[in-house]
Amino acid sequence: MSIALIFPGQGSQQVGMGRALADSFAAARAVFEEVDAALGEPLSRTIFEGPEDALTLTANAQPALMAVSLAALRVLEAEAGLDVARHAAFVAGHSLGEYSALAAAGSLSIADAAKLLRVRGDAMQKAVPVGQGAMAALLGLDLDAARAVALEAAEGDVIAAANDNAPGQVVVSGATAAVQRAIAIAKAHGAKRAMLLPVSAPFHCALMQPAAEVMREALAGVKILAPRAPLVANVTAGPLTDPEAIRAKLVEQVTGSVRWRESVVFMAGAGVTRFVEIGAGKVLAGLVKRIAPEATGEAVGTPDDVMRVSADSTWVGNG
Repeated sequence: MSIALIFPGQGSQQVGMGRALADSFAAARAVFEEVDAALGEPLSRTIFEGPEDALTLTANAQPALMAVSLAALRVLEAEAGLDVARHAAFVAGHSLGEYSALAAAGSLSIADAAKLLRVRGDAMQKAVPVGQGAMAALLGLDLDAARAVALEAAEGDVIAAANDNAPGQVVVSGATAAVQRAIAIAKAHGAKRAMLLPVSAPFHCALMQPAAEVMREALAGVKILAPRAPLVANVTAGPLTDPEAIRAKLVEQVTGSVRWRESVVFMAGAGVTRFVEIGAGKVLAGLVKRIAPEATGEAVGTPDDVMRVSADSTWVGNG
């Protein structure tokens, strides 16, 4: 059985995530303490207690989700025998989850991942004035159809297919007026639904270029090691192991499309039969079931999940 470890992106956060792990396992507590120390503030208190509006701020949500993913990973290593280098064929993450994947694979330190995600969240929020950008989910259209909708809706404004999440689930991002036009056009193209998403900025499109430049500078000063398992990158949907290639693609990722569907197709085609989403929620595990129904998708983010995996005779660490 070949396993891929996958890590969630923004939108999976909820107040209280990771708290049961921290209460139950010293390995999880150590991760939250490391993130708090790196940021110079008790982000873990916001993660565990809220308020929700503080947690959902992009600059908090991004390092918070990474912290929960790495806390869960450390517990899997301690309790279920997981060894990323031995057991994972690939690691991958959705948008900010790519940083979690790199930290899990030893390419980034947890402290550097936290600092980078704080910078990334701030920069993405500041790149476009509030109200001038938007994102919308187009349900029932494939990537080519979504791109055609974006092209028709542009009328000189920026708009692009930002997330190719699963068959029939593509997100467009760009100037508010263009995204609103895309919603109307998508319905005419046969979309089952087209709706604005509750996000604070138009991520993964050319409007994020100021944030990409900030990340270019931030990443230039950070040590990146070769990952212990290949990273399947958002912008290429293919494997990366070279640290400088990873650094460049993390910059491109800010404005580039998240090619999640293609990433899962690649991993499944390379022999992955079990996708394990590590951290908050089960969004990616659900997408895996739609993209690669012959594979299994599961989520590990609570003590109960860890106990289930630890008792599973097919789990890699128990072999």
